Amino acid sequence: MDRKIEKKYWSKKRISFISGGAIVAMLLLYNLIFADHRSKLNVEKDKITVSTVTKGTFDQYIAVTAVVLPLKTIRLDAIVGGYVSQKYLEGGNMVKKGDSILLLENQNLMMDFVNHETEIYRLINELQNTRQSLKQNRYTMQQTVADLDYQIEQAKDLYDRTKQLVDDKIVSRQEFNKNKIDYERLVKKRQIEIESQRFQEENAMIQISRLESTIARTQRNLQMMKDNLSNLVLRAPIDGQLSSVDAEVGGSITAGQNIGQIDDLNGFKMRAEVDEHYVSRVFPGLKATFDFNNKSYPLSIIKVYPEIKNARFNVDMRFEGETPEGIRRGQSSPIRLELGKSSSAILLPVGGFFSDTGGNWVYVLDKSGKRAVKRNISLGQKNPQYFEVLEGLQEGEQVITSSYENFGDKEVLVF
Repeated sequence: MDRKIEKKYWSKKRISFISGGAIVAMLLLYNLIFADHRSKLNVEKDKITVSTVTKGTFDQYIAVTAVVLPLKTIRLDAIVGGYVSQKYLEGGNMVKKGDSILLLENQNLMMDFVNHETEIYRLINELQNTRQSLKQNRYTMQQTVADLDYQIEQAKDLYDRTKQLVDDKIVSRQEFNKNKIDYERLVKKRQIEIESQRFQEENAMIQISRLESTIARTQRNLQMMKDNLSNLVLRAPIDGQLSSVDAEVGGSITAGQNIGQIDDLNGFKMRAEVDEHYVSRVFPGLKATFDFNNKSYPLSIIKVYPEIKNARFNVDMRFEGETPEGIRRGQSSPIRLELGKSSSAILLPVGGFFSDTGGNWVYVLDKSGKRAVKRNISLGQKNPQYFEVLEGLQEGEQVITSSYENFGDKEVLVF
């Protein structure tokens, strides 16, 4: 007799189907909740630079290139113009103070000097003639007064005698009056002569004083012109090295034109160009270090030039101790310019990443070293070697410090 066989609900097929669906559902749920959905990019690790974050001393300094210059340089400018007739020395020669370098010719200056010299001789002769005339006039005036005194004495004697005789009616009143008039006229004439002589002498003294003043001024002018003539010979104002002479025989030199310079080799200084970004942090007295022949030499800023050209400004530095032996004018070398005191900090090596991120984020390697994840950070000051890390990184972490140009906006890099 046939028996009805009941079909099992949990068949192998049903169990397999349900199990498969559960697994797919779990995978979907896991992927939805736990899987990493961040954008990724595969990169070759050997084509990037990985640096380790460290803790150490952060030195606030910048590296600048400085040029060796003489501590003092004297410009050679022509005081007067002229044609170069002789050139005694060439650039590069050592000179002593007073050595002749160039000889100029200036015919106009020579003619002016001769004319002024002739004029002063004429004035001196005129002064001598005026003094001689004054002396002769004094003698003449003295003689005139003496003659008048003699005539006055005679007229007074005659006047006195006729005055007594007229009372006795021995001499007529008319003759007495005539004698009186003659006497008074001579007295008045003498007074006029004295006044005239005083006026002439005062006038002569004024002329002499004016001539003496004119001669003194002319002599001063002549001395200045003589000095100008001596300036036709350009001489070395100090001992040193004649670095250049920009003049040739037969060439024309104008007054004030620079024809070269002399370097005082008794000391050197360093001149460096600094980025305008640091203009508020650079001032006289700031320290620097110059390395030469495996030895460090301390420097300090002595002058900051206010002019900014091509986004840079210049500073002059002098050696605080001994000057390095063997340095030469024009030699250039890197200088370490201190901008502040050293401090302890978390340090991140400098790299090309900064130009792509502005220092706001970096890729940090995970513990496996197989991935690098984008992380926001905050950086502080910078020196040529390190950034000062303010937050976002810890000592020992590894960061990609090469350029991020090819990474786009990916959040995870897979090696």
